[in-house]
Amino acid sequence: MKVILFGQTLHPEDIPVIRQIIQTIQALDGSIYVYGDLMKKIEPVIPEAVSLRVIRNHRELKKQELDMLFSLGGDGTILKAATFIRDAGVPILGINLGRLGFLATMDKHEVSRIIPSLNDNKYTVESRSLLGLECNKPIFGDTQFALNDFTITKRDNSSMIMIRTFLDGEYLNTYWADGLIVATPTGSTGYSLSCGGPIILPDSNSFVITPVAPHNLTARPIVVPDNVTITFEVEGRTENFLCTLDSRFEPITSDHHISIRKAPFEMHLIKLAEDSILETIREKLNWGKDLRN
Repeated sequence: MKVILFGQTLHPEDIPVIRQIIQTIQALDGSIYVYGDLMKKIEPVIPEAVSLRVIRNHRELKKQELDMLFSLGGDGTILKAATFIRDAGVPILGINLGRLGFLATMDKHEVSRIIPSLNDNKYTVESRSLLGLECNKPIFGDTQFALNDFTITKRDNSSMIMIRTFLDGEYLNTYWADGLIVATPTGSTGYSLSCGGPIILPDSNSFVITPVAPHNLTARPIVVPDNVTITFEVEGRTENFLCTLDSRFEPITSDHHISIRKAPFEMHLIKLAEDSILETIREKLNWGKDLRN
């Protein structure tokens, strides 16, 4: 069992959990690697860390034949881990040290019980589609993909913007709005959901286009097949707009010609036997519960 530990922050209450993870894997004669930035945080406070090996970047990651990555945090940490893994194919297990967590579903108190099951290969792997971005100008470096969503939005308190949208070159609509979201099924429970978009199950083979505060109330979210190419033309009273891929952002102008299509590779998430996307949705959104009293 070869595992890499990935995290962005370290809170005092997380230290016992990480120690337990390390001790449990070592008791199973497993190999543990640590993401470089996380190692800087845990080495001074976790004595067991001195014997662990460090992987600093995607290039070093691809040289190792890792079985899985433990994402220590919430859903935002998994999104960050995706930019670290990229096309390496290493599956992610989200250990929830955060709050809501649609992706990071493993409870931190279950570490000692779950890790032996992982060592015995008692899990499955789900493939999640990604959005891939193409642009006539360089943006987002070598991480032009998103697990959750892509957005074009206005900047600051400027007036609404106009986004002409095309599917495979055919005109779809012009959105007068604060912005526009394109979300994967994975990202449908994020920003898109908060703007009135539908929840899409992970194996739906579709994307959803959701306007943000549209001027026309008839501009509703639309679900499209994930094999189409979505292109945009953006105009506004200001010169600059904001473009995001998950939590990463870049300023753009009307001169940026952006296309979104399904990325050529997928991200892989570990699914434990007891995991259920429907149960997760019910739990996180309090479906089926009478909260009036």
